[in-house]
Amino acid sequence: WEETRAPGGDPCRHGENMQTPRREEPGLLTARQQRYPLHHRAALGNTFLLILQINESPLLFAAKENDVTSIKNLIIIKTGFIQSSLGAVGETALHVAAFFDSLEAAVALMDAAPALINEPMNSDLYAGQTALHIAVVNQNINLLKELICRGANIITPRVTGSYFQKNTQNLVYFGEHILSFAASVGNEEIVKLLIEEGANIHAQDSLGNTVLHILVFQPNKSTSCQIFDLIMSYDKPKGGQLSLDFIQNHNGLTPFKMSAAEGNLVMFQHILNKRRVFQWCYGPLSSYLYDLTEIDSWADESSILELIVCSEKREARRILEVTPLNQLVKLKWNKYGKHYFWFLMLLYLIYITCFTLCCVFRPLKLRTDNATDPRDVTLYVQKTLQESYVTYNDHLRLIGEIISVTGAVVILLLEIPDILRVGAARYFGQTVLGGPFHVIIITYASLVLLLLILRLTSSNGETEVMAIALVLCWCNILYFARGFEMLGPYVIVIQKIIFSDLLCFIWLMSFSLVGFSTALWMPYMTQDPSQDPQFGDFPTLFFVEFELSLGLLDIPMNYSVWTPSIVKILHVALTVFTFLLMMNLLIAMMADTQWRVAQERDELWRAQVVATTVMLERRIPRCMWPRLGIWGGDYGLDKKWYFRVEDRNDNAAQKLRRYAEAFQYGINKENLDKKVGDTGESLFRSQLPTPSVSDQFDPNRKSLLGWKIIQRNTLGSDFGEQVQDREEEEYHV
Repeated sequence: WEETRAPGGDPCRHGENMQTPRREEPGLLTARQQRYPLHHRAALGNTFLLILQINESPLLFAAKENDVTSIKNLIIIKTGFIQSSLGAVGETALHVAAFFDSLEAAVALMDAAPALINEPMNSDLYAGQTALHIAVVNQNINLLKELICRGANIITPRVTGSYFQKNTQNLVYFGEHILSFAASVGNEEIVKLLIEEGANIHAQDSLGNTVLHILVFQPNKSTSCQIFDLIMSYDKPKGGQLSLDFIQNHNGLTPFKMSAAEGNLVMFQHILNKRRVFQWCYGPLSSYLYDLTEIDSWADESSILELIVCSEKREARRILEVTPLNQLVKLKWNKYGKHYFWFLMLLYLIYITCFTLCCVFRPLKLRTDNATDPRDVTLYVQKTLQESYVTYNDHLRLIGEIISVTGAVVILLLEIPDILRVGAARYFGQTVLGGPFHVIIITYASLVLLLLILRLTSSNGETEVMAIALVLCWCNILYFARGFEMLGPYVIVIQKIIFSDLLCFIWLMSFSLVGFSTALWMPYMTQDPSQDPQFGDFPTLFFVEFELSLGLLDIPMNYSVWTPSIVKILHVALTVFTFLLMMNLLIAMMADTQWRVAQERDELWRAQVVATTVMLERRIPRCMWPRLGIWGGDYGLDKKWYFRVEDRNDNAAQKLRRYAEAFQYGINKENLDKKVGDTGESLFRSQLPTPSVSDQFDPNRKSLLGWKIIQRNTLGSDFGEQVQDREEEEYHV
């Protein structure tokens, strides 16, 4: 026991010497706030004193302890005391009672002060939260019914506090409305009760998200799918009203598109399967028509294919393996995409060859003045504009230069709209969208325009600009490697190594070279430069040390003259630190990166193929890229486009799974056949939570999947390993 005092040191309000037991139980929302980001210091300053505030207030303490007698006594002593008693974050006694599931206390408070029923919390952290929100989250159905019976508002209250807003630093996102809170918790009984009592299933929060959007963000995916079906069963559009699952938020995303952008594979497959149409079944074969609405990029600027390739989440890329996206992309790529892409590559090769020839045969003339520097060995200089286009060869070169400039302008006109549409950070930063190659090609086009300005003004500097432009245009050939399965994944590995390991190595090497080069310049600046020309000036010395650090030459010392001892020591230290240590560390880091990236390089390459297909489909005229699919009107269906997929339920594959399960779980064949039954469901699939598709993009590789299953299960049982969270499932089309 201890004496409870207020923050200012005065005795507590409900008795000068009154004592309360010290409790280890956290106060209202305190357990959550302990993990809340500390950048909300102003809002959290009062929250840390919340448990003390509750214990100090006799009414809040009685509500917490479910002490109905004390509540009634306090009401008798002082009228209006209930409404004026607020906690540290603006909570009333009814909020406290709802949070601690004090049903009797809550009923007594509602009977004494009905105004508390719809009273929201008024702090910035939990603004708008009513007792009904708390009862829903705690799944206290009895309290929920008591609140509704006493007139609790189900439709209007909205939680706008910073704790419940959607951002990466908050732990939960339940939306704002009471129904979305109930759906996020996953209690079907509460959801039914709220809808039957008049909750608006079409309500949208400040971000435009409906209750279906919010279900996409919940971690319990299977429960979210059940709640999704429950809410959709109450959706009865009238008078041209949009169906609930087609309502867009402020970003133009429906729940279906949101699940793709967030990488929620379970919810995505659930919505997709609800929209498919069963066509026929013939033995092990089944035919389905998949609704391409929101999926196909042919007529939708923000299609699911576009959202997936623009998403930064790896889980989103796994959706590309789901039927029918996998088959749709393959058909587009094999029928149209790869042919246009290869033609574009050929056109680009011709273009950069033309630019290269223009640079090689650029207009030069013999130097007329005398060199004053003995080291100056220049023989030719740039011609002026008037002298550059005189002969027949000059006119041929002029045609190539016009083609080069025109191509640069076209490149900029194609790239700039995509930058504005996607955003510079995402457009240049994502490997799937091209990443560094967009930087390379835009820089090249800008340098070509700079060459045009230098040529028209007869200015110096063409040599350097041409050299950089030539390197960039030929390096950009690697962009077209994504069109080939043999080269595409390895270009991804190169990008990852350059922007992770090599970049760190360059930073460390730069600092080391600056330090060692300046240290060596100290003794050499006092020596005769003619005896050691390689150390005659600081720039030359710096470059020599760079070559030495990479092991490209021996230590360049003149042993015929006296050399300070510190020079030898510094050279040895530089060789050991940079060449032996850092170079070998770089090799080890690159090997580690290659191993890590190998786990997802094929996945990234497939996403690059999708991004390339979408890009070509957007830029090529419609007459040259017809829409794929089946018009539903021809089959008596809705006037939508469908994609037909045949699925084969292969008994051999099921038998292979049963043998794999026997290795893993030690189950005999008789029990296994009983559990599988006629449905063909396997225990191997039941052990894995999230269905997905094979990792192989090429359908000819499907036979390797069975051996992967056997290998993984046998090794897993030998070493006591658990089955991985991810399931691999074959789709036969």
